Amino acid sequence: MKKKVIIISLGGSLIIPNQINTEFLNEFKKILLKNTKKYKFIVVCGGGKTARIYIKGLENEKLKNKEYFQSLLGISATRLNARFMTYFFGENTHQGIPHEINEIKSLLKNYNIVFCGALKYAKDQTSDSTSANLAYYFKAPFINLTNVKGLYNKNPKKFRTAKFIPEISHKNFLKIAKKIKFKPGQHFVLDQKAAKIIKKHDITTYILGSNLKQLHNVLNNKHFIGTIIES
Repeated sequence: MKKKVIIISLGGSLIIPNQINTEFLNEFKKILLKNTKKYKFIVVCGGGKTARIYIKGLENEKLKNKEYFQSLLGISATRLNARFMTYFFGENTHQGIPHEINEIKSLLKNYNIVFCGALKYAKDQTSDSTSANLAYYFKAPFINLTNVKGLYNKNPKKFRTAKFIPEISHKNFLKIAKKIKFKPGQHFVLDQKAAKIIKKHDITTYILGSNLKQLHNVLNNKHFIGTIIES
């Protein structure tokens, strides 16, 4: 039986909030390995705080291509996190971090779990867009793991009155995403280009928090706490 591919966007804030979150990552590793009998996973790592520290370092500098440089720093941080995750899992450790979809496709032939960061620079995109493009290419569901349990009508870390949204259409999700002006290192659960991609190609997308039981439940078609985005 051919294994189904699952795309997971792993937020950098979950990998290294301040220090490497080994407790969370060991649980993440356990769940992925438990489910490799029926799935192959592509895990796209975000840059998180590491990326934001470097991005902020250029914030007040008068540079001609500042936002472009900030984006490149963000990409580098995602690849550093992907390299760490490769070592942490002991998967394909002798390989370089893939920069192209064809490299990922090749690695999937030999490994059940492949890590990458953002694949290449594209204006106004984060690693979320990489994940959405991979989900389209591999005709795969897209699971976004972040540091909140799902989508809210406003930032729950700033507003106590934020309301949780368990399900939403692609169309309405894109409306919310479009209200936010893009900037490198942004905090919103999915970037604006990713929102467009999942709508255009009707990609079922899940937004889940750090409670990894919910990831296991999604992978096994059980009830979960999180947000589903679909038509």
